[in-house]
Amino acid sequence: MLAIADLRRRLTALGANDAHVGRVLRHWVQARPLTDGRRKLEHYLPQAVREALPALMDELHGLATLVERHPGEDGSARLLVGLKDGQTVESVLLPRDGLCVSSQVGCAVGCRFCMTGKDGLLRQVTSAEIVAQVALARRERVVKKVVFMGMGEPSHNLEAVLEAIELLGTEGNIGHKNLVFSTVGDPRAFERLGAGPVKPALALSLHTTKAALRQELLPRAPRLTPRELVEAGERYARQTGYPIQYQWTLLEGVNDGDDELDGIVDLLRGRYGVLNMIPYNSVPELPFQRPAWDKARDIARRLHQRGVLTKLRDSAGQDVDGGCGQLRARSLDTPATMRDMRRAIPITPAG
Repeated sequence: MLAIADLRRRLTALGANDAHVGRVLRHWVQARPLTDGRRKLEHYLPQAVREALPALMDELHGLATLVERHPGEDGSARLLVGLKDGQTVESVLLPRDGLCVSSQVGCAVGCRFCMTGKDGLLRQVTSAEIVAQVALARRERVVKKVVFMGMGEPSHNLEAVLEAIELLGTEGNIGHKNLVFSTVGDPRAFERLGAGPVKPALALSLHTTKAALRQELLPRAPRLTPRELVEAGERYARQTGYPIQYQWTLLEGVNDGDDELDGIVDLLRGRYGVLNMIPYNSVPELPFQRPAWDKARDIARRLHQRGVLTKLRDSAGQDVDGGCGQLRARSLDTPATMRDMRRAIPITPAG
């Protein structure tokens, strides 16, 4: 499996210096032709590198290929992305030039309301495969923001994700605050994210203020209480100057009661962060339900009134393939001829 470090070593072995390596990687991750610009290749790349480039670029383009594309009415599009070994992951083109990428095939956290973790962790996605999702998306349209909110738990593939983030934040020309690392809350992530040359913004999956309920909903997440999670997020926010994004999947009758609202106010009022509240995308295979939109809007309004900055995100595509993991699951269950004929549907912009 190819990693970014492997690419650097291969180019160096061909006689490339750091500037040469950076130029090749920059053209790849920004989806720019190598002939782009006024200078010819022979003016800035060694001959051995030039001779190897066609095969190398073909290899890089083959790391992530488009299998299915499901456009949404809001300008988003859910992509089923094929990897070289036949596995698939999901990426989502978001409105306003964003992209949600996957860091694992499957997931080991096993969140009860998520299809991605239903079959557990199948394998890690390499740093080159993560960047290849961005390069693939950029061949479709402009990408100025990348969020690690797709399939997988980024902190469980930390080295690969950090390597991808560093390349995206340097040669990839993406602002550091526009690289968003989403996690259920792993102490290793808090230790490492602020130590690198590219410090991403941080999104923390909160979902409840009750420790016992969080353990039930996220059975294999680190045993941090909601308060410990928020305190760790607050430290990172003050260190980087980026407000923390607290993620809250709104589940009917589970985490939408007045007791939870009281808990949110107690935890988040006065914190350097924002609460992203996302009504659940219903999945037929799972027992959870999406609350009515009016109820969700009222919850967000009441939290605002009590001093908690809350953004209510509308997640479209309530039928098949709407939530992360569903598109891959449907693809595995559906014969190829049926997949080719299936109607493209609205999707959620959430990762």
